[in-house]
Amino acid sequence: MDLRSENEIVSDSCCYIAGATLFHFGVLNSSMHMAWVRQVCGRIKSDFRYSNKLVYNNFPWPRNISKNNIGRVEEAVFHVMEIRKEFASQSLADLYNDTLMPSKLRNAHKKLDLTVEICYRKKRFLTERDRIEYLFSLYMEYK
Repeated sequence: MDLRSENEIVSDSCCYIAGATLFHFGVLNSSMHMAWVRQVCGRIKSDFRYSNKLVYNNFPWPRNISKNNIGRVEEAVFHVMEIRKEFASQSLADLYNDTLMPSKLRNAHKKLDLTVEICYRKKRFLTERDRIEYLFSLYMEYK
């Protein structure tokens, strides 16, 4: 499933993942991936400068995920996207502003986060530090 339309062109400042699924989209939009981004991503001023070589290629994806869990992540992503459609008149900057984010969207993202975390392990991550320590241990294991 291609998440972009045929009228969209990916510029040289973007990363495009051919063959990405809603599962990939869900993991990349989860608190697990964002914890990784905050640790390893470069910055320009205070903005992230995402690198496919440094950030994406080194990100420790969950392994041996059941089809059931993949389906749950995809359902959670679909739910997030459906809610975003309800707020189509708002910019993404407004939608994802910490103080302006609609509670309905915030709750959908929380569900997505929990669903992605289950793909890594059954025990919940309580803090960002828990996520980072786990991800770096996987990174060392995968090397």
